[in-house]
Parts: sequence; C-alpha cells; structure tokens
Amino acid sequence: MDDISKQDTQIFTEIKQIMLEARENVAHQVNTELLNAYWQIGKIIVEHEQDSKERAAYGKRLLSELSKDLTREFGRGFSISNLQFIRIANRR
Repeated sequence: MDDISKQDTQIFTEIKQIMLEARENVAHQVNTELLNAYWQIGKIIVEHEQDSKERAAYGKRLLSELSKDLTREFGRGFSISNLQFIRIANRR
C-alpha cells in the first residue's frame, strides 16, 4: 500500500510540474503577443497622426474615439492615457 501512495505522489508531482510550466509558457506567450499588438497599435496611431494637418486636435479626438471604441470592444486597458503610452513607445 505504501508503494502505491508514493507512486500516486510522484504522478501528481510530475503532472503538477507540467501544468506549472505550461501556465508559465502561456503567460509568456500572451505577454509577447500583447506587446506586439500594442506596438502595432502605436504604429497605426502615429502614422495617422502624421498624415493629419491639424495634428493636436486630431490626435486628441482620435485617441478619445479609439479609447471608447476599443474599450467597448475589448474591455479595460484602452484608456486615453494607455493609448498615449502605446503611441509614445512606438516613436522610440
């Protein structure tokens, strides 16, 4: 009976390690994809702002509208200030 208990513990430990590694890999991949998405979003915003003749007013209106639309579509994370940070990061 004791050998079965040790074997059960070993199986659980192996499975637990696999799951923990999988979660870590998923979190890393998600972070990488989000970083890539934010960079692309910033690039689009910067490109559109540079094509506009009235940059200051257009930029404020653009970020405000994007914030509303993206928040409605995807939930939190697309405040005007976050979009400003995304845009600024893309200029570097």
